[in-house]
Amino acid sequence: MRIYLPATLAELDSSTGLTPRVVHAVTAGLRAALPDEDEEGLEYAAQLLAADDSLDLLERMPPGRRRRVVVAADVPDDVVETLDEPDHAPSAIRLVAGVGWGDVACAHVDEQAAESDVDATLAGDDDAAERLAERDLLWYDSTELAALARGTAR
Repeated sequence: MRIYLPATLAELDSSTGLTPRVVHAVTAGLRAALPDEDEEGLEYAAQLLAADDSLDLLERMPPGRRRRVVVAADVPDDVVETLDEPDHAPSAIRLVAGVGWGDVACAHVDEQAAESDVDATLAGDDDAAERLAERDLLWYDSTELAALARGTAR
């Protein structure tokens, strides 16, 4: 199953991978919520919802190098559980085991220029939140993630 993990730049430098958390995927609930979307559109929706959750992680971090990060990984179905909580998006599921770097396909990350909009969004600026929602996340191969975390990648 392809999952989309909300994350932070700092987590990309972990030697052990990513810890369990609420993640996003193409679920039956997402299919029901977006019945006219094809598979690619559903995956994109799950990725965007994970990007929104990444903001929640960034809220606990000090300003500076705060960018939305979404890690795409392929995991066995038995390491995720459905969520029956109404306050979560229809794509939300719980990852119950860590994800090693060997399971990571890629990451989608804000460009550096988005950091000011991330900071402003977290401070409550609605205009910055709209600009951030319009930004596309950049694609990074899994082999680039540690360098990205250290600030040495493109």
